[in-house]
Amino acid sequence: MAVRLRRQAAEGVGSIEASIEEWLYLDEAVLLKTRSRKVCMTCHWFRHHAGVNCIPLLTCQLHQGLIAHGEHLTSRCQGWTDDMVRQRGWAPEVA
Repeated sequence: MAVRLRRQAAEGVGSIEASIEEWLYLDEAVLLKTRSRKVCMTCHWFRHHAGVNCIPLLTCQLHQGLIAHGEHLTSRCQGWTDDMVRQRGWAPEVA
């Protein structure tokens, strides 16, 4: 039973990664140049995934798009949101 669950979980991860590789790159209409710490890399929606040959794919989960290498350090979008850890702390107290 445990082996079957692991296999299903692995299949789910594979399908997510395959769909991410099909996403389009975000362009200047979405990404804005910035000189602050509010860049894609510090955004709550920023993720990176291992692509083909382990080349990292930089993604925006909000826009479901790929970010060109280097753009994650110099650009952001209107939907930039501070990381939850910075907003609430590492282990917030639950009321």
